[in-house]
Amino acid sequence: MHVRTLQSQELPALLSLYEHLHEGQESSPTQDEATPAWTEAILNPRCRYFGGYESDVLVASCTIMVIPNLTRSCRPYGLIENVVTHREHRNKGWGTAVLRAALEFAWTSGCYKVMLMTGRKDEAVFRFYEGAGFNRHGKQAFIARTEV
Repeated sequence: MHVRTLQSQELPALLSLYEHLHEGQESSPTQDEATPAWTEAILNPRCRYFGGYESDVLVASCTIMVIPNLTRSCRPYGLIENVVTHREHRNKGWGTAVLRAALEFAWTSGCYKVMLMTGRKDEAVFRFYEGAGFNRHGKQAFIARTEV
C-alpha cells in the first residue's frame, strides 16, 4: 500500500473519491467551488490530506488538522475528518493505512490526543475505528449545526 500526502493538483481525484463518503446524501462541490478552501488547506502546515493509492489511483483518504492548545503543557491535539475509501476498495486495509499516516503526523507534531467522529451507527464502523487505535468510550461528542 502506498500512502502519502495529497498534492495541490490532486483536488479532482479527491472530489471524485468524496462521492463515496456520503453516498446518496450530498454531492461534492465543483472544482471551482472547492479550490479556495483546498488552497487554504494545502498551504496550512497544520493540515494534511492523506491518500492511499493503488496503481496511482486515489482509493482512500482522510484529513487531519493539528490544533494549537493552551492546556496539556501547550501540546496540540488532532482532529480527523472525512475518512473515506472507494466502495470497490473497502475491507482491504486502505482506511486503516490512511488513518495510521494521519496519526503518525499527529504524534510527530506533538499531539497529546487525536479525535474523530462518525455519523455512522453500525457496529462494523465502530470496530474499524477501534482497530485503528481509537477508543469509542473515551469522550462524548456533541455537535451543533447551522440551519441550512
